[in-house]
Amino acid sequence: MRSLGLRLLALSTLSAATLSLTSVAASALTPSPERGPTCVEPGASAAARGGREADHRAVSLAEQRQIAARTHQLLARKGTPAPAAVAAAGVSVPVYVHVMAASDGAGDVSDVQIAQQIQVLNTTFAGGEAAAAADTGFTFTLAGTDRFYNSTWHRDGSSTKYRKATRKGGADALNIWLVDFSYLGVATFPWDYARNPGVDGIRVQFSSLPGGSATNYDLGETATHEAGHWFGLYHTFQGGCTATNDEVGDTAAQDSPTNGCPEGRDSCTLPGLDPIHNYMDYSYDSCYDQFSAGQSTRTAQMWAAYRS
Repeated sequence: MRSLGLRLLALSTLSAATLSLTSVAASALTPSPERGPTCVEPGASAAARGGREADHRAVSLAEQRQIAARTHQLLARKGTPAPAAVAAAGVSVPVYVHVMAASDGAGDVSDVQIAQQIQVLNTTFAGGEAAAAADTGFTFTLAGTDRFYNSTWHRDGSSTKYRKATRKGGADALNIWLVDFSYLGVATFPWDYARNPGVDGIRVQFSSLPGGSATNYDLGETATHEAGHWFGLYHTFQGGCTATNDEVGDTAAQDSPTNGCPEGRDSCTLPGLDPIHNYMDYSYDSCYDQFSAGQSTRTAQMWAAYRS
């Protein structure tokens, strides 16, 4: 497996490594008239993932600029790791799984399913589902599982309260709450951790775990998608048809989220077909098979800036 540290070598030439970040603050973010919508809200489209709503808080173009500038500042302030240390670095992310079952036991997923979900994360972030997929260098280790039998929490009620009461670890710990709600998943971003660390993590529909009952979303890829946000990735359709939409250069611009697995879909006049196989689209689990090399670089940058 390629080391995360090897990718972080890009930080030694900060202006190149953060090109996708600093360019957001430039005029490239302003769409030309022919590019169509500048912002697409997933919930406003029937093409949204299974008709589900947005799975993270809205981020405007103005806020994207602010986040990009802040990330650039943090990376510059932290400096560049020594080459030997960078080459040897590898990041194992501790994962805390919180099973929020109902009082009658509904949603009480098995330890086997949880282990399978951790394996899915390790496979997807290692580029194990397609030859074109990038190995991000991140691995995942189950650090703990706890179970709660509270019907309100099971339905994601009082979510701020239950997350603050149960979250474990620091900024580098991925907390996954398994609940039963109208979403497939909801995630927080890394740049929000300092402001509200108690709610940091991802909430995932329990039936989307491997072997679950969520039709078309039962292979565990929802957790991969939401973890992508947790690492700092936007949707591939963030910002719609703009040159910088998701701030990743090798994911083609996309006007709206995908539903299903429509090969050849092309929602923008900008070059490239929609990246329907990318984990950060809204495709079926069976359609997903990759993070891009650019997304891999971005996760390393965001980790260095906010979670390391």
